[in-house]
Amino acid sequence: MAKKKNNRPGGDGGFSYSTQHGELCGICLQPMTKCVCLPVGTDSDGVVRVGRSTKGRKGAGVTIVMGVPLKGAELKALAKKLKQKCGSGGTLRDGIIEVQGEHQDKIVEILEKWGWDVKRSGGLPGQ
Repeated sequence: MAKKKNNRPGGDGGFSYSTQHGELCGICLQPMTKCVCLPVGTDSDGVVRVGRSTKGRKGAGVTIVMGVPLKGAELKALAKKLKQKCGSGGTLRDGIIEVQGEHQDKIVEILEKWGWDVKRSGGLPGQ
């Protein structure tokens, strides 16, 4: 049984893939099909929160979307759609969607239009 070593920055050096089980959860180390963990940043109340962050980015602001009750490919597809709608880059990290730039108002509007329960977090609207 071959295993792929987890060499992600800040990782614990544990295994992230097993040929026997496939992709492994980084938290509970179970196969992703049997993972019982919620992605980091997911709120249990079902509300999607949109905010701004500059932490660890040398002052560059990004819009963060937390608490989306999706996993895997569905979450990745949502992140891609939001980045396209904003005309910006970004990433999906630990269940949190990051969109480069300050697009809180636009993302809140888009998610509400798609039927999500959305709240702004961290600061006053328009700031």
